[in-house]
Amino acid sequence: MYIAQLTDFFSAVEQDDRLTVSHISLYMALFELWNVNQFENPIAVTRSKIMKSCKIYSFSTYHKIISDLQNFGYIKYLPSFHPAKGSLVHLLSLYRKSTTTKKQIVG
Repeated sequence: MYIAQLTDFFSAVEQDDRLTVSHISLYMALFELWNVNQFENPIAVTRSKIMKSCKIYSFSTYHKIISDLQNFGYIKYLPSFHPAKGSLVHLLSLYRKSTTTKKQIVG
């Protein structure tokens, strides 16, 4: 599951010209948290910890990039406006393309 999702993400990176280094960095920080949580969706995230992991230091950049990842179909983001609660992030299924079919990798 881990390797297939990671491989499919980097295949998408090659094909998706909208993605920048910031998108990749934020996705990888979320991916690592998903890994630590044994691939359970959703994962609870706090902005400060994720920003530190992905080396994004601007709140506006963070919110733009996480919104982009949602709009581009890589994650589902459920923000929490409560200071003590983390927001929820679902890493969405990516599909591995074969010559005849698409195979779902992650549920």
